[in-house]
Amino acid sequence: MSSLISENDLKHETDLVWLEDITRLDYVRQSLDRLPTRTGKPAYHRDGRMVGYAVLGSDAKASRASGTFRRRVFWVLPHDRDAEPDGLYASSAPAEAVDPDTLSPQSKGRKTERSEGGPPSSAMRELGITLPL
Repeated sequence: MSSLISENDLKHETDLVWLEDITRLDYVRQSLDRLPTRTGKPAYHRDGRMVGYAVLGSDAKASRASGTFRRRVFWVLPHDRDAEPDGLYASSAPAEAVDPDTLSPQSKGRKTERSEGGPPSSAMRELGITLPL
């Protein structure tokens, strides 16, 4: 969860790779996963879809115990607002969600009025979708 991610966990990030247009998403979920590599698209084993991931620099060291690297993965679930605008998260966001506009390498991002169900994104406005305020 984003609240459990510290700036120290992110100090080796050099880039965030987005797999789809994040301007169409009011929020993304983020987690700090143990992955076998510093770079490249990680395997994804959750429901929903991975929308992005962090890339680590060569100075990142693998865990002595597991040989893995702690990297952020960004994802959405099938019942998230982008797929179900009137669903469970119509006027809120899950605990691990942040506004993708606030994310950058080495910065954990934050929730915003938009991510919490406030003013809709430009993509939602283009589709004529409005959220309860």
